[in-house]
Amino acid sequence: MAQFVIDANLPYHFALWQGPDFLHVRDLDEQWTDRQIWDFARDRDLVIVSKDADFSDLAAFSPPPPRVVHVCFGNVRLREFHDILSRHWPWIRDNIGRFRMLRVHRDRVEGIAEET
Repeated sequence: MAQFVIDANLPYHFALWQGPDFLHVRDLDEQWTDRQIWDFARDRDLVIVSKDADFSDLAAFSPPPPRVVHVCFGNVRLREFHDILSRHWPWIRDNIGRFRMLRVHRDRVEGIAEET
């Protein structure tokens, strides 16, 4: 069962995001707006993974679901992208439930906690 929806602005053929835990917007409908992606993920309790800051903004002001993993580092070669995400992904996967949003930088992951 899917846990993550990968936005169209991220690599489609990416080893970390293959398998039943992942849905790709490209396979759903590439023409969806951010709001349609948000609603789809919210209704299914999925985590949105994106480089789009709009999802970060929505997550900052809306309680989960959905949760957001915001990839915040700029354009890099695919190999470097893979290296960075591979290094951080196990922690992201294990800890996303504790946060409304995770911001992934080259050297760190920042968690934005839910309000209690």
